[in-house]
Amino acid sequence: MIAVVPARSGSKGVPKKNIKELRGKPLMAYSILAGTKSKHISRTIVSTDSEEFAEIANSFGGETPFLRPADISGDRSTDLEMMIHVLDWLKENEGKEPDYIVHLRPTTPLRNVEEVDKAIEKFLENKESTALRSVHEMSESAYKTFEIDENNQMITAFSKEKDLDGANKARQGFPSTYFANGYVDVLSTKLIREKNRIHGDNVLPYVTEPVIEVDTQFDFELLEQMSEKNPNYYNNLFGDK
Repeated sequence: MIAVVPARSGSKGVPKKNIKELRGKPLMAYSILAGTKSKHISRTIVSTDSEEFAEIANSFGGETPFLRPADISGDRSTDLEMMIHVLDWLKENEGKEPDYIVHLRPTTPLRNVEEVDKAIEKFLENKESTALRSVHEMSESAYKTFEIDENNQMITAFSKEKDLDGANKARQGFPSTYFANGYVDVLSTKLIREKNRIHGDNVLPYVTEPVIEVDTQFDFELLEQMSEKNPNYYNNLFGDK
């Protein structure tokens, strides 16, 4: 089983996001070390299009046996394209590919390695699942959200009702809904190869504590605050103060 850490260089919301420093360490280093410290992961590969990023990844124990091609490193490039490139490279250059891939996104750096291992074990115990995906519960149910229709009127999401009073009920009166986060996903190579999908139609949820995923500078500032309040995330990975 391998881990893949995607770390393209062209982020626009936060320039060079994947190497931006959090408590003096590049963001992607947190995910690389989560992979190298897992008891179930045999190697941690960083998929990057940048020589600079590759050098930094290597300094924290990540493997960069290739650079990701530019045509699958843009804003619209997909995780599926990236994973297929990793598998193709391994098969063509090493003659084999792993049965499973653990997807560790650099944009969700504050994770506990023990939780990563528990997620892997949960997936391996559920033979019928096509993938495992980490999620956390939304603070407000998505059923309490709204859309604006073509007449510039508010309507309830999902039910499309113009009468909004029903959405004012306490959140306990609605189904719980969840955000997919980047804490840990476990993927099946067989599904990727046979169905050209990375998650499929029988996805096992792994519920984590709420986490911050970095897309904007504001997200990064929140992440810095969280890291300062709970230094255990940092200390458990880097072992220094």
